[in-house]
Amino acid sequence: MGVARLLAKVWIVLCLFTGGHALHQMMQAGQEPLDAFAHTGVSVLLFLAMGLLFIVGYGISRPGVTAQFKPDHLLPHFTDIVFALFVALSFLNQIAVAPLNVTGPLSDQLEGAMALAIPGQRGLLYALDPCTLDGGRLFASAVAWILAFVLFGSSLSRLKLAAGLLRLERNRSPEPLGPGVVALLLGTVSIVGIQLLFVGEVYQFTPCVFFTTVPGQVLIGVGPLVLAYVVLAALTALLATGNE
Repeated sequence: MGVARLLAKVWIVLCLFTGGHALHQMMQAGQEPLDAFAHTGVSVLLFLAMGLLFIVGYGISRPGVTAQFKPDHLLPHFTDIVFALFVALSFLNQIAVAPLNVTGPLSDQLEGAMALAIPGQRGLLYALDPCTLDGGRLFASAVAWILAFVLFGSSLSRLKLAAGLLRLERNRSPEPLGPGVVALLLGTVSIVGIQLLFVGEVYQFTPCVFFTTVPGQVLIGVGPLVLAYVVLAALTALLATGNE
C-alpha cells in the first residue's frame, strides 16, 4: 500500500481506539453518556481531521494521483479488514473480558504461554509487578499478541499479491520518495517497533502511572496489532521494489 494510505489507516485506528477508551473511562467515572460521547466525539474528530489533513496533502502530491483516483481505491483489502476486526476484538476484550480474568486458570495459562514466547509480555509483567497493578492488563496484552500473530500469519500468503498490486499502482503514480526509500523507512520503523514492543524495551522506561491512562491502554491493546500491520507493509514494500 502507499505510504499515505498506510498512515491514514493507522491514524484512523489509533484515534478511534483512543476515543473508545476515553469514552469508556468517562462513563465509568459516572459522567452522563451523552455528555461523554459529545466530549469524546469532538476530540476524536479534531485529531482525525488534523492528521488526515497532512496525510492527504502528502498523498495528492504524487504525480497523476488525482487524475487516476477512483472510489474503489478506498475499498479495504483483506489485511485491512482483518486488522480492523482484530482491533475491535482487542478493544472489546480490554473493556469487557480482561477485567474479569485478572486471575484464574485461563488467564494464568494464556499469560504464561505468551510470556514464554514474547519478551515484551515478560517486560510488561516486570513493569507492572512493582506497581501492584494489573486489572487485566496482562491478559489484554496476551490476547493482543495472539491477534497480532494471527493477523501476520493470515496475511503472509498474500504478500506477493499485495506487492504486485503496489507495483502496478506505483507504475501509474510513482511514490515521491521512491520505492527503495519507502521500503527502507518502513523497515526501520518495523525494527524500532519490534525492539520496543516485541522485545519489550519500552516497558523499561514506562512509569506506573502511564498504565492507568488512556495511552497506556492503547499501547497494550493495539500496539502489537499496529506493529504486525506495519511489518506486513514493510515486507510488501520490499517485495514491490523488485520486477516480479
